[in-house]
Amino acid sequence: MPMTVVRRRRGVLPRLRKRMRNSFLFVPFAGLLIGWVLATVVVRADSFIHDLDARWTGVDLSGLWFLRTAADFGSAAKTAVAAVSSAMLTFIGVVFSITLVALQMAAGQFSPRVLRIYVESRVTKLTLGTFLCTFLYTLRVQKEYGSSTDDSDAVVPYLGSSLAMGFLLLSLVLFVVYVHSTIRLMRVTYVMDRVCQESLRLIRDSAGPARALAGDAGERGADPGGTAVGHVWRPGVLQAVDVPRLVALAGRDGLVLHLVPRIGDYLVPHTPLFRVAGGPAPSDAELQAALELGVERTTEQDLAFGIRQLADIASRALSPAVNDPTTAVQALDRIQVLLTAFALQPLGRAYHRDADGAVRLVETLPSWPELLDLALTEVRDYGIGSAQVTRRIAACLDDLERLAPPDRREPVRRHRDLLEEAVHTTAASPQRSAFALQPDRQGIG
Repeated sequence: MPMTVVRRRRGVLPRLRKRMRNSFLFVPFAGLLIGWVLATVVVRADSFIHDLDARWTGVDLSGLWFLRTAADFGSAAKTAVAAVSSAMLTFIGVVFSITLVALQMAAGQFSPRVLRIYVESRVTKLTLGTFLCTFLYTLRVQKEYGSSTDDSDAVVPYLGSSLAMGFLLLSLVLFVVYVHSTIRLMRVTYVMDRVCQESLRLIRDSAGPARALAGDAGERGADPGGTAVGHVWRPGVLQAVDVPRLVALAGRDGLVLHLVPRIGDYLVPHTPLFRVAGGPAPSDAELQAALELGVERTTEQDLAFGIRQLADIASRALSPAVNDPTTAVQALDRIQVLLTAFALQPLGRAYHRDADGAVRLVETLPSWPELLDLALTEVRDYGIGSAQVTRRIAACLDDLERLAPPDRREPVRRHRDLLEEAVHTTAASPQRSAFALQPDRQGIG
């Protein structure tokens, strides 16, 4: 059935942006560099103004409005800049402490899979970078302006003190924004909404003019045939695939490439990576250059990862240590949103074609039954003793059976049968079974 998806391009710039987004090093180091450069420029500018004022005896530069205002403040500049410097050091410690607490809480109460949201936070990086910039700037300015012992020949920090106060105001504003952002990230509902929106965006982007799919024929064990090419690189999670590069590579040699693992699979050396039909396989280096490996799954191209994160949050909420079925129900709300989006999308094998319409790359996607298993199995097993959870699952299955195409309703019915069997097995009476299986979108309310 011909359908379409986006051409996923992986070049140098996208990879660089991804590494910058996943790193806590770039923005803080950039802040330090900017602080040092600005301090150097400002010190020289103030020295230039001081020398100019000394040479132009007929012109009183200090009479200019801006310089007069800055000079009035500059009379206490040393004390002010020193206060800003010490305050920034305190702020840096506070930001670092809050970030560590947020990371610890996210890993312990939500899921280790959502820690990337905190690492990717632009607000946290910008706040830390601004604080470091302000700290180094004020430290350097304080040293330069404090080096003169002759008050009559001392340079008035017109620009230095003014910019220090500007940095202080900016830091205070960013600190308020940072606290607001961190408090939101500590709320599980916000984190789940963030995961859900990222996954919905990926699902939407997975429908574009470059691919045709073959229904739900994405069984993991199917052997496409052809010459096997093993994984010879380092082990890691397959995070992204450069589809245009693989299509061009296969088109150059008149081949059809079958990507054996799915995005999100952990690749072990010497396991099958590609199967090549139509001629000799390209070199290992050419094939590996089109793949991006990492230490964990990401939402960049991994369609099922959003459901995995939500299922993890629900499972953690249902653990005996937490025992919070309401959070599990909230996770099921978002899981149903994603399942509904998947129910209306073609799944299975993806056929990527070149400009002439010839199939050059075959990629395996999650099938509809696999997505249902991922979304509901663990939550059902861990929450079978909670009527709030089972009633929410029953409502989810009702909606999916009504919305899904006819050829996808049988897996939904299978999960309904599994739910009923589990409830009947654990419930103490028929009345409790009937209550636990009553569909309710709020669980119990």
